[in-house]
Amino acid sequence: MATADNRKAITVGIFLALGTVIFLLGVFTLGGQQKSFAKTLHISAIFDDVAGLKKGNNIWFSGVKVGTISSIHFTGASKVDVMMNVDQATQQYIHRNAGVRIGSDGLIGNKIIVIDGGSPQAPVVQDGDVLQAEKLLSTDDMLKVLQQNNQNLLGITTDFKILSHKMLQGKGTVGALLADSLMGEQLKSSMRNLQAATTSAARLAVQLNQFSNKINTKGGLADKLFTDTVTFNRFKAAAAQLQQAAANASTLTNNLNKASNKLNTTDNALGILLNDPKGAVQVRTTMNNLQQSSVLLNQDLEAVQHNFLLKGFFKKKAKAKADSLARK
Repeated sequence: MATADNRKAITVGIFLALGTVIFLLGVFTLGGQQKSFAKTLHISAIFDDVAGLKKGNNIWFSGVKVGTISSIHFTGASKVDVMMNVDQATQQYIHRNAGVRIGSDGLIGNKIIVIDGGSPQAPVVQDGDVLQAEKLLSTDDMLKVLQQNNQNLLGITTDFKILSHKMLQGKGTVGALLADSLMGEQLKSSMRNLQAATTSAARLAVQLNQFSNKINTKGGLADKLFTDTVTFNRFKAAAAQLQQAAANASTLTNNLNKASNKLNTTDNALGILLNDPKGAVQVRTTMNNLQQSSVLLNQDLEAVQHNFLLKGFFKKKAKAKADSLARK
């Protein structure tokens, strides 16, 4: 009987010892997962809406679990203060300008806190700091946006339905093109004309290119004008001479204009002859008198030649003239 009691006591003791070991292992395991025995940094963030976030949810940084949520409480009108315990080993990587947002562990998993590291120029976070919380896009907001997009899509499809109906009825430019064969032919003709114009423009461009290549040909006139200073100076001198000739012609024209203007006045002989009838009559009378005098003078000379005193002189002169003609 005593032996049986001792066996029961030993068995109970063994089970109690195993239970105690299992309990301690469980406590240390859970404590290790919750980082209950690690040094932690206490920081917080204030949200307008935590979207079902609970105490004990995890905190992630760069895809690594770095802490848990220690408490959630209201701090003002529609403001929720979320206290976080973060592993102190990650303090050197988290900066004071880091952002905090609410995420989800998987598609439909528990809510989590995600910390963005911030810029390296900012100082690292310290115990008790409050990080900037990013606004969470809630499901209601997404549904509102989706509903608005659906309304916009409905409006677009309605407008397209009306437009397609008008096109089938032949209304508008596109409808007329689809329904009116004459307009379609005119459009085709316009496109052919445009194509021909494009071809002509391309041909003109080729010709211009060829012309420019000829201009740039070594030894050509254009090349000499652009590169040979001697030829250029010759052309420059010729241009100067042409300019001088044009100036002389202009001077001659001015002189002729002045002379013609003089002919229209009565302050000179030619002007009097052309414009003064009395002066013209006087000149004409003088010319008649001179003509009559010359006739009388000829007669007197002829009479002198027949005079017996000078008759021998004129005979000798005539004979000398005849001998001179004979020698020739």
